[in-house]
Amino acid sequence: MLERHEVEVFLTLAEELHFGRTAQRLHVSTARISQTIAKLERRTGVPLFNRTSRRVELTAAGRRLHEGLRPAWDQLTAAFEQAIASGRDVTGLLRVAFVGAAGGQLLAGATELFRRRHPDCDVQLREAQMIDLMPWLRNGDVDIALGTFPIDDPGIATGPVLVSEVRMLAVPAVHPFARRTSVSLEDLARVTLLQLPDTLPDSVRRDRTPSTTPSGQPIAPGPSASTFNEMLTLIGAGRGVFPVGAHARRYYARPDVAYVPFDDAPRLQWGLLWQADNTTARVRAFTKAAHDLLTDQT
Repeated sequence: MLERHEVEVFLTLAEELHFGRTAQRLHVSTARISQTIAKLERRTGVPLFNRTSRRVELTAAGRRLHEGLRPAWDQLTAAFEQAIASGRDVTGLLRVAFVGAAGGQLLAGATELFRRRHPDCDVQLREAQMIDLMPWLRNGDVDIALGTFPIDDPGIATGPVLVSEVRMLAVPAVHPFARRTSVSLEDLARVTLLQLPDTLPDSVRRDRTPSTTPSGQPIAPGPSASTFNEMLTLIGAGRGVFPVGAHARRYYARPDVAYVPFDDAPRLQWGLLWQADNTTARVRAFTKAAHDLLTDQT
């Protein structure tokens, strides 16, 4: 197998046909160029260059090796440069996913600020359903997504918390809890708790749909839902309850669903997440724009 520096030396010498100029271009000594070519010729078993005191030229074997190596080397170099540009340049296309109207409104504002800062990078906003969010992210269908924390997944990186809101319990409008001013986490032992789709991380499902109350009382699990509207439909039909953020009362007002604040639950936190191995300049810049947008509004 050829080493990278051996390929560079061979191709540069084939272009310059001069040991001194080749050494200058590669910032090494002339002796290093001669040693590398001699090593290649020992390995191939044939001369690659004819050398005289006045001239250097490729042999027939050298020309065949050059014709085979040059296109592959150009393709490899272009791919490497493209990877560098993807990691460093804020250009191209960034695909951003959100779930629900509130998330879309938040990311629309972040997108506007991002585009002002980086006009050479386009942003494609895509609405995902709960069941689709993580598969889209893991499969590379989107580059970054807005989701709820905590995310405990070694393959997923997260940005700072963007939104922290009061946690509420969505219950059927005819449920006794609907007449209360607040509920507690211990009250979950008295109801059936609808479940999130299993495509979401375990850490999110443990946070949103625990199996026990803080005191250890079991919570009855109900059916799961693939979309948020499906979840609300199940609630309205009396199939169970589900914890939501306070924004749901504004964006998802329904005659068959009531929203009751928790008096002892931690706030629900939202932030951006992406594949850890896709932490590009575009992703970092969009995360900063979203953070700056919300920081300026507080």
